[in-house]
Amino acid sequence: MAARKLDAKVLEMDNDRVIEHIVTRLRSILSKDVGRRGFICAMSGGIDSSVSSALCVKALGKDKVYGLMLPEKDSSGFSTARGRQLAEHLGIKYEVFDIAPALEGIGCYKWRDDAIRKVFPEYGEGWKNKIVISGGLEGQINHFQLVVQTPSGEMKQERLGLKEYLQIVAATNHKQRIRKTVEYFHADRLNYAVIGTPNRLEYDQGFFVKNGDGSADVKPIAHLYKSQVYALARHMKLPPEICNATPTTDTYSLAQGQDEFYFALPYAQMDLALYALNNGYSAEELAPAIGITPQQAANVFRDIEAKRRATRYMHLKPVLVEPVTELNL
Repeated sequence: MAARKLDAKVLEMDNDRVIEHIVTRLRSILSKDVGRRGFICAMSGGIDSSVSSALCVKALGKDKVYGLMLPEKDSSGFSTARGRQLAEHLGIKYEVFDIAPALEGIGCYKWRDDAIRKVFPEYGEGWKNKIVISGGLEGQINHFQLVVQTPSGEMKQERLGLKEYLQIVAATNHKQRIRKTVEYFHADRLNYAVIGTPNRLEYDQGFFVKNGDGSADVKPIAHLYKSQVYALARHMKLPPEICNATPTTDTYSLAQGQDEFYFALPYAQMDLALYALNNGYSAEELAPAIGITPQQAANVFRDIEAKRRATRYMHLKPVLVEPVTELNL
């Protein structure tokens, strides 16, 4: 049952205590569970990877954390710049590795562009693109719009068919999977463990790529709401550019907020909606807390539950026909 007024204060926490708990667990997991010497952190310049990296350094020291910046041709310029800034702020060794040639070689951009041309036949060199989501807040089945920008700056938008949507997403998922391949190369080279960086909202709602950014040995912030991750960033005095950054997917060539592509609302409202659902608040109690109508709040609850069902597959381990009991996993 809900016990107190629903507002942003319900997500406040003792930051020092939370940090100490996480770093203690990271040390224990590394030595007792995964048996590795340090951590690999892919650093996108976003809040989640930045806080995760900072926690790893706090747990092990700067000499046992290795940072990677893994841009490609659709990456925003600031992602690598912020990644470098954070690595230098933390004092860790790092490298920048452009994954664009690998993506070109496996057809990532070609498969994506072929699907886009089914909607916009004239799409070509110099054009930009992104996908935006609609429907969740209105209580409808989610559907997707393809947005493109011509070289002259004209914006065009059309509803995206399921086949084309799946092909574009499948192609862009190559980006996360190639990045993870690079991360595990360095993990094997150094005998380190790979850090995964989803926050609670992303982890709960399946906002990751299976065997891509969803693949990791340790996920240190998956129990924290994104608002709490921002609070830790500020508390640990990470660079202001990171603490104040707006969450983006950094996957499509046009700037794209996470709420445009996946969530019904921006992260601060989604955090409260997820918290409310998890803690027994009603839609009527949620609505004034995030500035929407009770009907819209009920729609958001349904959208959260629908995404949980739809992405259950994302959380599953490989399913064995029969258990191998000798391994005791």
